[in-house]
Amino acid sequence: MRGIVKKSAIWELQLVRKLCVAAVAMLASSQASTDDDLMRAARQIFKPIPSIMPAVKDNPVTHEKVELGKMLFFDPRLSASQIISCNSCHNLGTGGVDAGPTSVGHGWQQGPRRAPTVYNAVYNLAQFWDGRAADLKAQAKGPVQARIEMNATPDHVLNTLNSMSDYVVMFKKAFPNEASPVTFDNFAKAIEAFEATLITPAAPFDQYLEGDTTALNDQQKAGLKLFMETGCSSCHNGINVGGQGYFPFGVIERPGATLLPASDKGRYAVTEAASDEYVFRAAPLRNVALRAPYFHSGQVWSLKQAVGVMGETQLGIELSDKEKNDIVAFLNALTGQLPKIEYPKLPTRTDATPPPSLGR
Repeated sequence: MRGIVKKSAIWELQLVRKLCVAAVAMLASSQASTDDDLMRAARQIFKPIPSIMPAVKDNPVTHEKVELGKMLFFDPRLSASQIISCNSCHNLGTGGVDAGPTSVGHGWQQGPRRAPTVYNAVYNLAQFWDGRAADLKAQAKGPVQARIEMNATPDHVLNTLNSMSDYVVMFKKAFPNEASPVTFDNFAKAIEAFEATLITPAAPFDQYLEGDTTALNDQQKAGLKLFMETGCSSCHNGINVGGQGYFPFGVIERPGATLLPASDKGRYAVTEAASDEYVFRAAPLRNVALRAPYFHSGQVWSLKQAVGVMGETQLGIELSDKEKNDIVAFLNALTGQLPKIEYPKLPTRTDATPPPSLGR
């Protein structure tokens, strides 16, 4: 059965790959492809990040909600130890991730996976490597309750927020039509609203897609062409250059246990379907150059090495040194303009604020 499942996954990926290669078939007919040809092919596969923040389903984004969400994102007192905040693992100063390889949480416990970036996460199909959270609201509720992360409870969060009058006032402004707005659902909605503002437009690649042929240099254009022709864009496409589908890690050649721990079966833990064993959401590649180490296991510190691993395991090809350098040059062109975030002044705790708990 496993052999049949793997053959099916390979067939599906090969089909998608053929579609992407078809988009760039025109490039193979001439020795020196024109910028118009390359740009036209790229526009069929990718989309630029707009400068305007996207709408969020079932959660209108307002200034008041964003400001509240920013405070919650940075406030470590929402964790049991009062040491860990959302920003601890999704550091906005280091590409929206922590130092890795996997996050350290409550009581110095180490999590099993690399923290995904929070930048441009609003564009993902779903959240987490296995897609177990449908949106950023659902995602916000996870780490705060996870035993090895923030190790808190909804009651702890609400008791902490209600103990500080500034937070109570901010919740009333952010959710003006609710009689009792300090709820765990609204806590998650506020964080989602803030995270929806964490987009990084105007990368050189965005400028190129919008018509500026000089936004990419010759090596980056060569890398873009390779990225499409070899089939990288079969999984890494769309506005976030990934994050839109689930694929087996090791379609052609399964990586070693260091990169693919046997105990982490990926999306299988969500669906319990045999076909989802060792299947993960394709990593979004926006700002990828800012956030080593790579993969869900966080075991590869070089972007060039990561490109080589993906060529062998996913596409069944061994890229030359020049080809890897060209693709890395293109990936560097995906670094956008990060928003300027001013660290907020958090409400002052009171005698009613729960004390920290360091025990497990």
